[in-house]
Amino acid sequence: MSSRFGRRGSRPSWAVLLTVAVLFIYQWYQKRNQPVIPDALSEGKYKVERVVDGGTLVGDNHARVRLIGVDTPETVAPGKPVQAFGPEATAFTKQFLAGGWVRLQFDKERKDRYDRYLAYVYVEDQMLNEALLRAGLAKAATDFRFSDAFKRRFREAEAEARQARLGLWSAENN
Repeated sequence: MSSRFGRRGSRPSWAVLLTVAVLFIYQWYQKRNQPVIPDALSEGKYKVERVVDGGTLVGDNHARVRLIGVDTPETVAPGKPVQAFGPEATAFTKQFLAGGWVRLQFDKERKDRYDRYLAYVYVEDQMLNEALLRAGLAKAATDFRFSDAFKRRFREAEAEARQARLGLWSAENN
């Protein structure tokens, strides 16, 4: 005995077709609403949308920017606990960038392995990278490819914070 639509299994059911159509529309809608991250970022002034942690920020163009030459304590790394002075480094960065506008300057490498732009971040003539080191809220990360002059400058800033026993170099953290 044959059914109204022929043998069972010979045609896809309406439920399957409807499910495929809904999935297609959903994927199209998701792609349409995702922010477009720039493939290339030039040096210049940008508006900061948010601070991720002490060493990473996101611009209003959705570009993620990582500070060159500094390693701030973790606060948002998946599977890692919040490290000592991490919240302070994040608060310092937020306060430093309170005006919302920064100037980015790049060096030898434009992006890191996580596809974040690597930059020196300035507010007026003050560099955030160096300010974090001088406050003792970051360690100089000089094993990467960037200017030797900045490497020396960052090591000196870290040495000053160590000598003054600030932040990471304070007595209670050692």
